[in-house]
Amino acid sequence: MHRFDRPRRALAIAAAGLAGMVDAAGFLAADRYFVSFMSGNTTRFGVDLVEAPQRAWVPAALIAGFVLGVCGGALVAHAAGARRKPAVLGSVAVLLALAALAQAGGSVGAMMALLVLAMGALNNTFQRDGEVAVGLTYMTGALVKLGQGLAARLTGKAATGWSDWGLLWFGLAAGAALGAAGWLYLPALVLWGAALYAAFLTFTAMQLR
Repeated sequence: MHRFDRPRRALAIAAAGLAGMVDAAGFLAADRYFVSFMSGNTTRFGVDLVEAPQRAWVPAALIAGFVLGVCGGALVAHAAGARRKPAVLGSVAVLLALAALAQAGGSVGAMMALLVLAMGALNNTFQRDGEVAVGLTYMTGALVKLGQGLAARLTGKAATGWSDWGLLWFGLAAGAALGAAGWLYLPALVLWGAALYAAFLTFTAMQLR
């Protein structure tokens, strides 16, 4: 995170908020399965294999869809070149709008498929040399770097940018709270809100030099 300038760090935190918002809504809509947190779905897959094998296909399908979303987002980023941030975020906005349409049509399966594709694609927003530079839908690595930075400070070593990882985590957590509130109180509008939020991030990314 500290290698990016302030506008890009702010965009990363805001995009993590989008991931939290969508994941919380999907979590509540789909019997506590995730659309962005694949570590959680992997655990659910292992538990379901033992406890309820007939349900194991659900997390397996979500994991496969996420991988396809990452692949599709990477292809979009590759084709867009230097404009990959707005290109990827724009594709996420379209997928979220389609998910909102699927929800309005009563198709929960299609909605979940589109959400998981969108969250997979979102991780291609920040890349270095074709690799993901900042994971936007999972925070374990960010918390590890935050903890390492705290340890460095406590031992008197130089630690640069460690607090930014904490802000990234906070962005995801705040977005999750917003998404949960939206799904519980305005379920017909929350995905449209997420799509508009992604469109706003797309416009913001277009302003970056």
